[in-house]
Amino acid sequence: MKIGILTSGGDCPGLNAVIRGSVLKGVISYDTEFVGFRNGWRGVVEEDIVPIVRHDVRGLAKQGGTILGSSRTNPFEGEGGGPENIQRMLDRNGIDAIVAIGGEGTLTAARRLYDEGGIKVIGVPKTIDNDLAATDYSFGFDTAVQIATEAIDRLRTTADSHGRCMVLEVMGRHVGWIALHSGMAGGAHAILIPEQPQSIEQITEWVESVRDRGRAPLVVVAEGFKFDDMAEAHSHKGLDAFNRPRLGGIAELIAPMIEERTGIESRATVLGHIQRGGEPTAFDRVLATRLGMAVVDAVYDGAWGSMVTLRGTDIQTVSIADAVGTLNQVPQSRYDEAKILFG
Repeated sequence: MKIGILTSGGDCPGLNAVIRGSVLKGVISYDTEFVGFRNGWRGVVEEDIVPIVRHDVRGLAKQGGTILGSSRTNPFEGEGGGPENIQRMLDRNGIDAIVAIGGEGTLTAARRLYDEGGIKVIGVPKTIDNDLAATDYSFGFDTAVQIATEAIDRLRTTADSHGRCMVLEVMGRHVGWIALHSGMAGGAHAILIPEQPQSIEQITEWVESVRDRGRAPLVVVAEGFKFDDMAEAHSHKGLDAFNRPRLGGIAELIAPMIEERTGIESRATVLGHIQRGGEPTAFDRVLATRLGMAVVDAVYDGAWGSMVTLRGTDIQTVSIADAVGTLNQVPQSRYDEAKILFG
């Protein structure tokens, strides 16, 4: 059997570990042949294929990014797009199945290719945002949280030196998992997430409480956070390839509002793509490797249109439809737990 692997959407630490786990499992257990599609779905649509042998994945688990490249390409667009064209491309190259490593957009496209064209595809959930349902955690999340926590630790020292309020914006799209975990780990005085809209009055109340105790306030905000009078999350960067708004910049709105209302000098830091870079943590290396190995078993089981997932400490297989139908949001109980520490 020949399996084609792609990494699509935003990059994240652990992608290479999935590739390594898949290739080693396939070669050792099934004598599988592997190829990679360069730059995600773009490589599928443009027939940009490279062979992957065991030597190519040597020592790859600790390496960040992806050796195959990535993009935010819609596989239903372009001259080679759509299930019929993709199936013809697979037949020409003797490729029996596709392993699609990606987040919500990638997996939605994979499921649609299977539903509408019978493309033999299985997904591996990838997102630093941890926003995919049907999996307890996705690889890349733990590394992003660690990077954000280190940023909080660094901001705290400069905030204390100047008596400033620091507002740190982290990624997460429409969920607040990175903000919640890094904020709790770093001892943030307020954590603002999309699932819990707040008023500027409540935020300044928390900030002033910290100031009155002689501390320098530190606020962590997820990029998708909304004030309680906002209908949509702040976005000024247009749309991505799947027509979703590119979020970011809410911290730069909040910081001057805090300063105006409290008189506390305030600064915004947008962490941005630093959260996606660098070497994966040990947790993400192990999770990504296990998912990579499991997806090869799923291919040989013929579990098309599904994805491998983490449930507790076990790797299982579930329908992609179960993962992309709803967001994995921060539950009220988790936010109430953290909220005790605010102010």
